[in-house]
Amino acid sequence: MDNVKQILLLKNIAVVGMSPNKQRPSYLVAIYMINNGYNITPVNPNYKTIDGMECFPNLESLKIKIDTVTIFRKSEFVMPIVKSAIRIKAKAIWMQDNVINQEAKNLAKAAGMKVVMNDCFLRRHQLMK
Repeated sequence: MDNVKQILLLKNIAVVGMSPNKQRPSYLVAIYMINNGYNITPVNPNYKTIDGMECFPNLESLKIKIDTVTIFRKSEFVMPIVKSAIRIKAKAIWMQDNVINQEAKNLAKAAGMKVVMNDCFLRRHQLMK
């Protein structure tokens, strides 16, 4: 089974960079995930809640175990997020469309994580149905 399929089976997801703006991809993808049985935890230091969900400033402040860290941030901001994901012992990193950081990908893989880079969770989930 490839990385995409394996990651799609993991249900507890932190969405780093989630926005409350209903037009933003991070919001649309997160709501899609919720509607398809995933447990979503928003991570964005600018908000206390998003759509009634408690929002956390960073991965280390999460109160539950996270399987996958989905990243909706610019590529240059990915490395500290991956380092945090390693610290919280997440199993996978998913960098959304146009989020590309080879060094962060290599670090995550070296830590034993599954990694998808420059791809859309929603699109890949729909293709798997």
